Amino acid sequence: MNQDEDIKSRIERLRGYWHPFHQGLLELSPDYLDAYLAFQHAPFVSANLEAKVCEFIYIAVDGAVSHLYASGAARHIEMALAKGASKAEVLEVIQLTTLSAHMTLEAGMPALLAGMGEAGLDATVSLNSEQQARKDSFVELAGYWPEGGDAMFVYAPHFVDAYLRYAEIPYRDGPLPPKVKEFVRIAVCATPAGPQPESVRRHIGLALRHGATPAEIADVLQLSSAIAIHTCTTTVPPLMTAVSSK
Repeated sequence: MNQDEDIKSRIERLRGYWHPFHQGLLELSPDYLDAYLAFQHAPFVSANLEAKVCEFIYIAVDGAVSHLYASGAARHIEMALAKGASKAEVLEVIQLTTLSAHMTLEAGMPALLAGMGEAGLDATVSLNSEQQARKDSFVELAGYWPEGGDAMFVYAPHFVDAYLRYAEIPYRDGPLPPKVKEFVRIAVCATPAGPQPESVRRHIGLALRHGATPAEIADVLQLSSAIAIHTCTTTVPPLMTAVSSK
């Protein structure tokens, strides 16, 4: 077996599929393709995370609104199910991924309050007893409170209850262990498509509180970063087509 055949055989065995971008890199830069395989497969070699949990991370970062790589999400859903995941677990991954998109509010509401202060407007937010109870209930369940959440009670009262209700569902009803829930949140918040450093720190802290190890979290971060290869996934096949047409 020559080098090219060996690389292709290992990718098909370790990754479970062969993609046109693999073929393109095999022809143009086999050393790069081999390095990619070592990078991509490292979390599976370390075995810090269950194989299905690795797939959960790929589902999250592929399916996140910041990326929406539909074919990748579909592939990794199939792979997660093949590795023993239940449909309820995959659905919870999807729900937590959707929830993580609301970093818009966490970034925007504090900025709104700061802007109000700079404009000479009263930015004081005080919760009534009902609102405080609602906040306390969410914190007890999810372990955190979204930055700017108090302000949502005042300036988005019709939204905040709906937001909290659907944000609570994967924490209350989902089958994933607490630390795995946080792994999904870490992955989405750390994605190269739109990293949110403050949220990454928050969910790393929560994962550690739920018993996660640093090595597990490091693998989550590596898995999240792996979607950077989608630059090659989307551009190498057109390169090969363009070259072959000349």
